[in-house]
Amino acid sequence: MYGLTYFWFPTHSPINYPLFGCVLGLKWDITELTFQLETIIRGIIDQDHNQIGILKFWVGPVPVVALLRARHVKILLESNTNITKPWPYDLISEWIGRGLLTSTSSKWFSRRKIITPTFHFNILKGYREVFVAQGRIFVDQLETSADSGREVDIFPFIKRCALDIICETAMGTQLSAQHGENLDYCDAVSTISAISFDYFRMPWLWLKPIWYASGKGFQFDRLVKLAQDFTLRVIRERRRLMEEEGLLGEEWEITEKAPKKSVFIDMLLQQQAVNNFTDEDIREEVDTFMFEGHDTTASAMGFTIWYLGQYPEHQKLVHAEIDSVFGDNVTRDPTESDLKQLPYLERCLKEGLRLMPSVPILARCLSEDLHIEGVTLPKNLTVLLAPVLSHRDPEHWERSEDFYPDHFLPDAEAARHPYAYVPFSAGPRNCIGQKFALAEEKTVLSWFFRRYSVESVEPFPGNRPIPELILKPSCGFPVRLFKRH
Repeated sequence: MYGLTYFWFPTHSPINYPLFGCVLGLKWDITELTFQLETIIRGIIDQDHNQIGILKFWVGPVPVVALLRARHVKILLESNTNITKPWPYDLISEWIGRGLLTSTSSKWFSRRKIITPTFHFNILKGYREVFVAQGRIFVDQLETSADSGREVDIFPFIKRCALDIICETAMGTQLSAQHGENLDYCDAVSTISAISFDYFRMPWLWLKPIWYASGKGFQFDRLVKLAQDFTLRVIRERRRLMEEEGLLGEEWEITEKAPKKSVFIDMLLQQQAVNNFTDEDIREEVDTFMFEGHDTTASAMGFTIWYLGQYPEHQKLVHAEIDSVFGDNVTRDPTESDLKQLPYLERCLKEGLRLMPSVPILARCLSEDLHIEGVTLPKNLTVLLAPVLSHRDPEHWERSEDFYPDHFLPDAEAARHPYAYVPFSAGPRNCIGQKFALAEEKTVLSWFFRRYSVESVEPFPGNRPIPELILKPSCGFPVRLFKRH
């Protein structure tokens, strides 16, 4: 039962209907839906004269509250008890299981403690070789499209690059998606995400007969089995290789004695006996890493390139910075030292993530009542945080709607509310792989802007951000490429 506090506290709300909630009045076409949601939310925010920043609505029969202000985001994300993911994650769990993303309570705390060392700085150093090699393949494959006068959608290229990186670092296997191999797995992951978004926004699909009668349920199950079988095959193969090399019997400290090229799955296999992990436990974590680690980075890199293609003044500064490090050498592998000398590129990445956060919505199911400035949100309520909205709050951003990398100058960052910018979440459930993601993105983009200049063909607002599980563009990223050297 939800207390009367939920129904009567003074917040703003869109129109809701019995059983269907607000979704009955929403557009079915996904692009039209983005325009409609933008109009509704801007209207509600404009009416929020007291800066309450709390929005309530219904998704089907489920009541939901969204927190839009940084000071409220802080209260929720800093909680060590309200860490449970809500009902929408149940469908994702059918694919990735109850791993680090979807688990809660003691299981989550235990898994987090075990997995955190696998993202130690020394381990990340070994991953850089993969970032560099796959980034080189990515820019090589764009060569024929440059100076051709025709537009090219670079999103599929970026996604295949990110997928090859995550597959090699997580599973220790070369997917070779950039060379046209294993595309059934690539397509399966993409389609699972799209079907899941339909499930979340169409409550009638929550009824199993309708879910399967629509065909989406059968398609989802088939693709989940394909993805899981692939991961389980890799686990068996990696165990066999490690047994042949005599590594499974050894004990080594992850943070110090791990082999230089250790990958995520190897470190989990090494700990399997100690932590009583089953193969299914390992699959859960590997699939979680795969899901969280490739679409998110592809989205971040794609939107950054797309924005820089609309803001030539910022792109020139990126080129100048890169040239100061590499000169006109377009073939030398970028080193860790090189990347440290690219602060402006990093600011552009952060600004891209501000305007188009890879994960546009974060969510919690309250394990206990949450008190926010005199408002009580009751236990079991679903609470959403929307970085795609809160990142544009003019209270915290000088040019909230513009692509403006100087938002991330050191003085500006220091003066800003720490929860005004949460592209990797924050608090105890922050993204464990955020350093991995930024290192990958910076490496690949250093390759890209060393080779090319870019002009976006479909700028904002024509190319809409689609808020699936991971933010993606409605039109891809159509651009024109030009060789720089």
